[in-house]
Amino acid sequence: MSRLAQLMLVLAVALYPLAVYFGIQYLSLGALLGVLVVVAVLRLLLGGGKVGARLVAAALAIVVATSWLRGDVAGLLWYPVLCNVILLAVFAWSLRQPQTVIERLARLREPELPPEGVAYTRRVTQVWCVFFMANGALAAVTVVHGDMQVWTLYNGLLSYALMGMLLAGEWLVRRRVRARISAGA
Repeated sequence: MSRLAQLMLVLAVALYPLAVYFGIQYLSLGALLGVLVVVAVLRLLLGGGKVGARLVAAALAIVVATSWLRGDVAGLLWYPVLCNVILLAVFAWSLRQPQTVIERLARLREPELPPEGVAYTRRVTQVWCVFFMANGALAAVTVVHGDMQVWTLYNGLLSYALMGMLLAGEWLVRRRVRARISAGA
């Protein structure tokens, strides 16, 4: 898949809350669901057979089908919750494997990760599991609360800000851990 196609799909998924918010206001339910089906199919076709692409497409298909069967947009609001559940499942599953998701990512930059680095990546994976639990719970609260503006604000902005803060915080901690590991070597 080309870089442009990847970027477009990432943006489509990231902007989902805004697309739903504005889609509800300016499109019929059928048109909005049609657009989301196209996004799901494109994600599936252009995902290169990757598990992540299939899971995202499946989650989108579930919420679209739910909304279609109910005849309202309520099902669409659960997509961020499903995404957090999927990410939690993937990260938690990886804790039971020889290499966690975070360790695999770390080894892309540093193939010979020291044992301290492996332990650190396992801890970071656990932190992300807690994040996905909390973020998914907050996303569910916004659905149950029933206010579209609150749902859009949290799922379209605040959750990404929290994720960015976690990434930045982890980067700062990682620098200190690497310095400590280097000093001990």
